[in-house]
Amino acid sequence: MEPGLPALSVDFKKTTTVKHTTCLLALLLPFTTQLNAQKKADRKTLGNLQTHITYLASDKLEGRRTGTPGEQLAAEYIASQMKLAGLSPAGDSGYLQTFLVSEGKLIATTSHLTINKSTLTPGEQFIPMPFSAQKSAKGDVLPDVNEPDNIWLFNVKDFEMSPHADPLEIYRQNAREAAKAGATGVIFYNGTETPKDVQKWLSIPVEPLKIPVMWVNSEISKVLDDAEDLRIDMQVDFASGRRTGTNVVGHIDNKAASTIVIGAHFDHLGHGEDHNSLSPNDQTIHHGADDNASGTAALLELARQLKASRLQQYNYLFVAFSGEELGLFGSKYFTEHSSIPPSSFNYMINMDMIGRLDPAKGLEVGGIGTSPVWPALLQQTIPASIRTTYDSSGTGPSDHTSFYLKNVPVLFFFTGTHSDYHKPSDEATKINYDGELTVLKVVYELIEKTNGMDKLAFTRTRDKQTSTSARFTVTLGIMPDYTWQKPGVKVDGVSDNKPASKAGILANDVIVELGPHTIVNLEDYMQALSGFKKGDKTTVKVRREDSEKVFDIQF
Repeated sequence: MEPGLPALSVDFKKTTTVKHTTCLLALLLPFTTQLNAQKKADRKTLGNLQTHITYLASDKLEGRRTGTPGEQLAAEYIASQMKLAGLSPAGDSGYLQTFLVSEGKLIATTSHLTINKSTLTPGEQFIPMPFSAQKSAKGDVLPDVNEPDNIWLFNVKDFEMSPHADPLEIYRQNAREAAKAGATGVIFYNGTETPKDVQKWLSIPVEPLKIPVMWVNSEISKVLDDAEDLRIDMQVDFASGRRTGTNVVGHIDNKAASTIVIGAHFDHLGHGEDHNSLSPNDQTIHHGADDNASGTAALLELARQLKASRLQQYNYLFVAFSGEELGLFGSKYFTEHSSIPPSSFNYMINMDMIGRLDPAKGLEVGGIGTSPVWPALLQQTIPASIRTTYDSSGTGPSDHTSFYLKNVPVLFFFTGTHSDYHKPSDEATKINYDGELTVLKVVYELIEKTNGMDKLAFTRTRDKQTSTSARFTVTLGIMPDYTWQKPGVKVDGVSDNKPASKAGILANDVIVELGPHTIVNLEDYMQALSGFKKGDKTTVKVRREDSEKVFDIQF
């Protein structure tokens, strides 16, 4: 100690405590900074999700029905957000990829019905039946006399209608018998249906008869009830109803050999015009916030996040599909017309209705059987606090099915149905945004984990049966083409080691008979299938290109 300087008193215990505290703060600072950054990022994501869903589910977009101005507004919005995120356009025209959707039959302008020189209004006073031939007939008709080589009138009040019967099938059976007996045309009157009900039937694919067949409304039915003799001139012609749907496609090109596809459909029900509303008498806007503005919003946020990330072992393709509500039209078209071949796809993630995460119901994940890596990877990724239900099937009523049928591993994220499903009340205010953020984080982490892995192996799974009123205990082992609009059931895919594959039925075959049953549409197929049990033997007739083939099968 130098002379003249005061003595120093040092509290070593206190000094040590200060040093420890300083070191601890230094260690915690990065974690605190990271936590604050994560909270900030989450707030941004939550805000974006709410912005996207609120716009997509707004009245302005009129329910985003495929082929409408509302769908176009939605497509333009999605494209603008993809551009803002820095994605490259990967559609046919910029970000957009268009496709045609069949609407079944429309009444052609050449169709007419004249009764005693009064020309009736098509679509209101008369409607051709979907099984009508495109032909004309005329004659002098007595209301209560049905004779060969003339037009027959059927008073529907005389039919014995079971409450469980299909009225269209009753009409078809009577018209078929009339044609066999020599009728040149048939008119049904005094039916209980409205013109709107009958118009719906025109979208049903039905094998045509050989004579023209019409239905008339209650106003014209009274004329037929009161008439003593009639001069009738009828002509049926159909036009093909088509509208244009639009997919939106954006790309992150990391110059990799394989591509991860992230998809969500953005179309919804409009005002319920396509008869798929669960509030059929409510013609107001069906907003579709959960179905599927929620999945679309997540798609856009993942695009933004992955573009800014360092996850660059794979390319990324973001596809917002339309036409899903009509039968997977958009995704099927995309997989068949993508500029990037499906063989280079690593896997596909589909998000459909992920906006109502309920702790009691939890999260549903489908497709885990489509690659051997999925089960373990999902167990590592999804927090144990989230109740999760798994399904191995690669097929189902959403767009991942189209990719599975191209031998691409898939996953399907879904938070379940609810009382607002397919109703106008599916609104943005009912979305669980925190829950959707949780699902989005799971998907991102899953993608992050696969970034360091080789391209995933694909495995085939059991088929997930289409819902129907029929109950059945057997399966043929085919995946129907839901976009098929002609008579029969077109085979989109065949499962290994099932009756169809064992018999030799192939993709693109059209099933026209199953045992004694004629198959006109998917409902016919399901009803026929419900009549068989395990061990039964029968035959399947298919159209293959220009020929017919019959196969023996055993369930």
